[in-house]
Amino acid sequence: MEKAVRDQKDILEIVEENDIKFMELWFTDIIGFLKSFTITKEELGKAFDEGMGFDGSSVEGFARIEESDTLAVPDHTTFAILPWQPGDKKVARMFCDIYRPDGRPFEGDPRYVLKKNLAKAKEMGFTFYLGPELEYFYFKSPNQPEVLDSGGYFDLIPRDEAIGLRQQTVLALEAMGIGVEFAHHEVAPSQHEIDLRYDEALRMADKVMTYRFVVKEIACRNGCYATFMPKPIYGENGSGMHTHMSLFKDGRNAFFDPKDKYHLSDTAKSFIAGLMKHSPAYTAVTNQWVNSYKRLVPGYEAPVYITWAYLNRSDMIRVPMYKPGKEEAMRIELRSPDPACNPYLAFSVMLVAGLEGIQKGYKPPDPVEENVYLMTEEGRKKRNIGMLPGSLIEAITLAEKSEVVRKALGEHVFAHFIENKKIEWDRYRRRISSYEIEKYLSVL
Repeated sequence: MEKAVRDQKDILEIVEENDIKFMELWFTDIIGFLKSFTITKEELGKAFDEGMGFDGSSVEGFARIEESDTLAVPDHTTFAILPWQPGDKKVARMFCDIYRPDGRPFEGDPRYVLKKNLAKAKEMGFTFYLGPELEYFYFKSPNQPEVLDSGGYFDLIPRDEAIGLRQQTVLALEAMGIGVEFAHHEVAPSQHEIDLRYDEALRMADKVMTYRFVVKEIACRNGCYATFMPKPIYGENGSGMHTHMSLFKDGRNAFFDPKDKYHLSDTAKSFIAGLMKHSPAYTAVTNQWVNSYKRLVPGYEAPVYITWAYLNRSDMIRVPMYKPGKEEAMRIELRSPDPACNPYLAFSVMLVAGLEGIQKGYKPPDPVEENVYLMTEEGRKKRNIGMLPGSLIEAITLAEKSEVVRKALGEHVFAHFIENKKIEWDRYRRRISSYEIEKYLSVL
């Protein structure tokens, strides 16, 4: 798109110049599912000026029936033309902010939740940047986890149809203005990863939602299925969302210190300490599904123990190697989240936990440079190494008691999120699995 988008007037001109007939208005429920409705270009001016009304009580976690009226107001800075078109008429999309009829921001909107937390960071002088790495699987259908290949990490497989899928996906993302660093095969069969270029947190959350949609759309158009389910195949690595993050202040990377042995500032160390201290509680948000805890088990690459280190990939938090002259790239990497989370809420709890560490002057424990999985239980106890929750119900219980998670999400989203996750756990625990039938039916 050649024309720069400065304001709503520019959008209206682009729509006319490109003969765009339909506009998809996107927003996200508290669970992280993408929602959308479509308007014609004739309604776009009204959408900008007044918002488009819809029934919020029909969206998970939004509103009760007695307060159901809500307005979706498109954010013109998120405008992008979809790179696939139904017939002759082009289609574009914008993310929306959700408001009440009286003009107040709707507290149940995850995008608003992240905006509030970013505003608090800004009051402290910080801008929050992220670079998530979302892994996913390609399967032949959504009904069974039947893989397309048997490749491994960085494998180049001749005539691998997934290479074409990844390339099509990268081209579609770039056509929508989303920068991609690289794409590759991951460790498990039919597992892949496309890494997005670093960006400010709100823009990145929008990009994550778009990324997941585009990956699935391209797969569907090629007759297969893509899933961000954290652990779809027993005995194989699950899919993570390793999240690189940093804070910038006055245009400089606040995580960088040229005098430190590893170039890591005290601000960064306190941020790490905050992430570590509150990780058992916010894991319910960064790993929000029953299936998430099938990934967070020993024996695979997903972290289980609450540790940090320079370079070591067995820790929950890793500090990538500093490259001379690249102070803007100094960052930390949180390895526990999975790609099925709600990015607006996940980025919110990460940020608030880290800022808590800065505000209260937390000090991290010593880094664990050896492989924590090879330590004895006694050895871990001596080092005071804690563990992440082992199940969704354990994570929910910890989150429910956490003032940091409550502060990050706000009362409305916090209450609805906890309620939703308790319902999910209750439904799960009532189900009889194939494991139980195979293990017990013939012997009990």
